[in-house]
Amino acid sequence: MMVGVIAYMLLVTDTGKEYEIIKEIKKLKGVTECRAVYGEFDVFVRLEVDDLSALDEIVTQIRRIPGSIQSTTLLGSP
Repeated sequence: MMVGVIAYMLLVTDTGKEYEIIKEIKKLKGVTECRAVYGEFDVFVRLEVDDLSALDEIVTQIRRIPGSIQSTTLLGSP
């Protein structure tokens, strides 16, 4: 797969839901890394997709996972 966009998501989740959410996120095409983190955010996600349309689709899917409260998406610089 030719990667056109690399992005990172930082998620805030309901308390105790981070590992359930990680399990669901790892099922999605385009997710290259997903792990629990400590601090202001609960989950870190690395995404590799073909274009911004595909990024929009996967970000929307992640935001719809029950227990996901807030997200911040960062686009990688080429």
